Amino acid sequence: MTIQTTIQPVTHDLGAFQVRRVLPSPRQVMVGPFVFVDQFGPAILPPGTAMDVRPHPHIGIATVTWLFEGAIDHRDSLGTFATIRPGQVNLMTAGRGIVHSERGLPAEREIAKPMYGMQTWLALPDGKEEIDPAFEAQTDLPLVEDSCVSARVIMGSLWGHTARTTQHSDTIYAEIVLAPGGAIPIDSEADERAVMLVGGEASLDGAALGPYELAVLAPGQPMRLASERGGRVMLLGGAAIGSPRHVWWNFVSSSRDRINQAKDDWRQGRFAKVPGDEDEFIPIPQVPLTNSDNS
Repeated sequence: MTIQTTIQPVTHDLGAFQVRRVLPSPRQVMVGPFVFVDQFGPAILPPGTAMDVRPHPHIGIATVTWLFEGAIDHRDSLGTFATIRPGQVNLMTAGRGIVHSERGLPAEREIAKPMYGMQTWLALPDGKEEIDPAFEAQTDLPLVEDSCVSARVIMGSLWGHTARTTQHSDTIYAEIVLAPGGAIPIDSEADERAVMLVGGEASLDGAALGPYELAVLAPGQPMRLASERGGRVMLLGGAAIGSPRHVWWNFVSSSRDRINQAKDDWRQGRFAKVPGDEDEFIPIPQVPLTNSDNS
């Protein structure tokens, strides 16, 4: 059996574009360190609109932003400012706590612009949940190509190439673009693996992938990803995290008490501010959209 389980996305319509969430889900909380997987777009945002995510906190994770189209300005409480563009991976390590915002570029606010990409969170492993926050952006990422396939290694080691992106635990993450008739093997070394079709069509060992579904793969089994008409697929996974993780809103931890402390810290304004974006923030929700249990 190639595909172990299939997770249907939960779609949130934000007006100008849609966001599809496959992790965490009632069927599965994590794949390797990936504890949160959102896909957004493709969409053309009309003039006067933008992706404006106001300052909000995180603990216990590293966030990974990857764009296919468009651009986003990132700011965080470390004082980081970076413009995220296609081909650049932004890795923000929250650790013991960080606050960030993601907004459309001011120069593009009054024009139509594309928005299409992925937002994922990686749970920090046991012993590293409370490390210092950090940020990095990497653009020199390995590209594996032949006449009908282009695969970008975003994190980890795949197809004999290793990305320079920091790994807090063994992680694989890649974008695979298949031209019509293209095919590529899927490595079997990672403990846990999944693929998500985010454009076009593709199949695994002849089994068709559903659009925006997360197909969790059988462990230890080599597979062949192929497309007759062309498609775009994300491959993700890595080593299983040692102990269970609880997810409540933007907080991830092996301890419910630690999540409750983070809730109180955000309510009481004890997190740091985001330089250059101090005037707004997202209040803590009564019922969060992201909640893996009743913590």
